Amino acid sequence: MTAIDINEVGTDALDAVMAVMNTAFDPGFGEAWTEPQTLTMMAMPGVWLSLARVDGRPVGFALNRIILDEAELLLLAVAPANRRQGVGMALIERSRSQTQLRNGSRLHLEVRHNNPAIELYKKAGFAIAGRRPGYYRGNDGHLYDALTLSCVLGQP
Repeated sequence: MTAIDINEVGTDALDAVMAVMNTAFDPGFGEAWTEPQTLTMMAMPGVWLSLARVDGRPVGFALNRIILDEAELLLLAVAPANRRQGVGMALIERSRSQTQLRNGSRLHLEVRHNNPAIELYKKAGFAIAGRRPGYYRGNDGHLYDALTLSCVLGQP
């Protein structure tokens, strides 16, 4: 297995993040963020960005935000060529550990109800906490439910 290097990065890594973003999200669902959206979020308090690299190449990222003792995994993306190689799980583990370092006790996320990444989240200890009907709108106008997942940290 190839080593996955993950580090917290700033706006200087935005080109690498956007390159992954633009390949990782299916354009039919409109889930990828724009560069201005990403920059705006990164400027907010309590936000951090973790970038995963393999052999020096950016292959994934996780964008997180903490408020008080609860964090949200806002975006998790892995380049299609690097999926099913441990990158996603490594980024989730990094989000968990960084949340705990920031005194967070719970990590939340929202995901489209038919997103294959749900299985990864469940393997990482997340459980479905709720459902938001019609939360996402695809580029074709079709509505998709969002699942809210949550993970209590510090528990096996």
